[in-house]
Amino acid sequence: MKEEDAINRIFEMASEGADIVDIGGESTRPGAEAVSIEVELERTVPIIKKVASKLNIPISIDTSKSEVAKEALKNGAAIINDITGLKGDPRMVEVATDFDVPVVIMHIKGTPRTMQLNPHYDSLIDEILDSLKESIKLAKNAGIDESKIIIDPGIGFGKTTRHNLEILNKLGAFKVLNRTILVGVSRKSYIVNTLRENRIKDEDIEASGRLMGTAASCALCISKGANILRVHDVKQMVEVARIADAIIREGSQGHKVTDLARRS
Repeated sequence: MKEEDAINRIFEMASEGADIVDIGGESTRPGAEAVSIEVELERTVPIIKKVASKLNIPISIDTSKSEVAKEALKNGAAIINDITGLKGDPRMVEVATDFDVPVVIMHIKGTPRTMQLNPHYDSLIDEILDSLKESIKLAKNAGIDESKIIIDPGIGFGKTTRHNLEILNKLGAFKVLNRTILVGVSRKSYIVNTLRENRIKDEDIEASGRLMGTAASCALCISKGANILRVHDVKQMVEVARIADAIIREGSQGHKVTDLARRS
């Protein structure tokens, strides 16, 4: 995505009701190759500089590199979203502490390049919980405010379709960690795989942009206790969140919706 297109999309997401905008410069799709710090900085920091002062919602920097996080925060970002759960770069906790910002710690098994090569768990939920507990401990030991630790079970990151469905079914189990829960289900491949198993044609699935599968997943996540939804289709998922809130938690505070603005 060109810089101008990314900036336009960021403002569009904000106008559609996003509460947070997540900006990243490195693809984390299955099989994706890593990019250098220089490339990631080039893809993210100039955009953050141009939009930060004009947005009335916070910017999240999606990176596992402490140097990228530091530069993003210096230029207007306000949240760190680390797919390695603070385990990829030992200096990431220092950056989060120095800037005193919220951190999203996600569970991943392997790396984006290898994570979908036959992932196996002896006890899926327990193993994810144990990994997240380790990340929380890293954050707390570094002095990160406990109220600023957000957890993400990592849908699609080293999980099969069955693993993803089990995580979503048992999402309430993560409440034991007493942390804000973020979930990213938007347009993920488990949606396609599940619909194929139920004899939905590929052309019909792709024609909808996986939108209905995402909507169903988001509504279920809210019912299971998710607090933040990471999505692509902001306008539609804001509606899903508002209706789900009205039905499930009448009069409650509601849920945040964040979108992805990624250059590649």
